[in-house]
Amino acid sequence: MPIDEKTIQSIIAEVMREFGAAPGGSATPAAGASIPPGELSFTEVGTASRGTRPEEVVIGLSPAFGTKQQATIIGIPLNQVIREVCAGLEEEGLTYRFVRSYATADVGFIAHEAARLSGSGIGIGIQSRGTTVIHQRDLPPLSNLELFSQSPLIDLETFRAIGKNAGKYAKGEQPSPVPVRNDQMARPKFQAIAALWHIKETQLCDPDKKTVELRLDQR
Repeated sequence: MPIDEKTIQSIIAEVMREFGAAPGGSATPAAGASIPPGELSFTEVGTASRGTRPEEVVIGLSPAFGTKQQATIIGIPLNQVIREVCAGLEEEGLTYRFVRSYATADVGFIAHEAARLSGSGIGIGIQSRGTTVIHQRDLPPLSNLELFSQSPLIDLETFRAIGKNAGKYAKGEQPSPVPVRNDQMARPKFQAIAALWHIKETQLCDPDKKTVELRLDQR
C-alpha cells in the first residue's frame, strides 16, 4: 500500500476530526453509542481485581481496542482476533477474563498488568493494531515470555497459537515459542500508519484511571 504525503495528511485530518479534542481531553465513545452488527463490544464493570483461580489467564486490551478501532493494522477484525486467542486458551483448558488498561498504551506494560491480575500469573496484552505480548507476573515489565512486535505480520493462526501458548505457560509448561514471521519491508511500509495508530491509543490514555474489568458483549 503506497503511502504518500497526501495520504498521510488525509489520515491525520481524519484522526483530528475523530478525536476533536486536545490531548488529555475526553475521547471515549459517547454513552449509548450503537455498535454495528459484528463489531466488538465491551462493557466496563468496575475496577479490575487480582484473580485467584490458577486456571485463569487475563487478556489486557489497549485503550482503543474495540472502542476507536475495530480491526488490526492489516484489517483483521478485532472480534476475530479475540475469538482466536480465546479458542487457543480454551483448547488448553484455561479460562480467561478481559481488562482494559488506561494508564498506558505500551503493550508490554498492558501485558504485565494483565499478568499481575491473573490467577495463573500469565497475561496477554494486545494493542488495537495487533501487537501482542505474553507476560508473566514475576518478570520485569520490560521483559516478557513472548513478543509479537510486527503487527502487520500477525494473522489469525498466530493469534490462536498465542492463546494456546499462554495456556501452556499457565499450566507450568515450557512450550516452543510461536513462530514469528519476519519481513524487512513491513516496518517502512506501515511506519506512518503505525505512528498515527499510536496517537489514537495515547489520546485515550488516562494515567489516573485504574485498570477496569470488561464484560464481552459481542465478539
